[in-house]
Amino acid sequence: MPDDLFALPRLARVYDELDGARDDLDHYHAIIDELSASSVLDVGCGTGRFACQLADRGVEVAGLDPAAASLDIARSKPDAERVRWIHAEATVIPEMDTDVVTMTGNVAQVFLGDAEWSLVLASIRQALRPGGFVVFEAREAVARAWEGWTRKATFSVHDTLAEGRVEHWTEITEIALPLVSFRHHYVVERDRTRLTSHSTLRFRSRSEIERSLAETGFEVVAVRDAPDRPGLENVFIARSPLSSLN
Repeated sequence: MPDDLFALPRLARVYDELDGARDDLDHYHAIIDELSASSVLDVGCGTGRFACQLADRGVEVAGLDPAAASLDIARSKPDAERVRWIHAEATVIPEMDTDVVTMTGNVAQVFLGDAEWSLVLASIRQALRPGGFVVFEAREAVARAWEGWTRKATFSVHDTLAEGRVEHWTEITEIALPLVSFRHHYVVERDRTRLTSHSTLRFRSRSEIERSLAETGFEVVAVRDAPDRPGLENVFIARSPLSSLN
């Protein structure tokens, strides 16, 4: 089930404004160009920012997400009519023949169990054309990013179009590595409504991810430092078999 951050309409409406500029998407655009991809499936597309950017560039794009509220926001954006929006879990991607599948941000880390992660990778492989690519990022556990997820470090106030002034902060609720759980807090100033969203991320090592990709039939072609978080996370590029017989 999607976190309330994406599933509650009031939170979905302010997600983009609270999430900031998303400069991290720039290197995904660069990789799409590097791979000469003409079609992309964005898994965990959320409110559709990346998918709509790709559509604006003339890429054939689909965006998949389990959160209906986020997809409602996505469908209201410029160029949204050029995107195929899919309301589904990543374990049951519809049959397609796409060049590249992406999972931006923390998407690859929301799949907590090994069996679920394997199902996601298998589903992605079936959605790709032979020789197509999956591209995603994952945080390095050794960087211990969660140590900065405190109220003091994350507290912010945003003037949003949909809800007016919103206070937002994050707190860690449990660390049981490789799982880290945390709660987002929101206070809407105009009516003092308090909303929360609980999340858990799985911190897999580079070797674990490479092994899981190989076990699902992918060939890892590159593991790169994330330009927006140098030393803190890796960007994986893996190729599916050139033949369905492989």
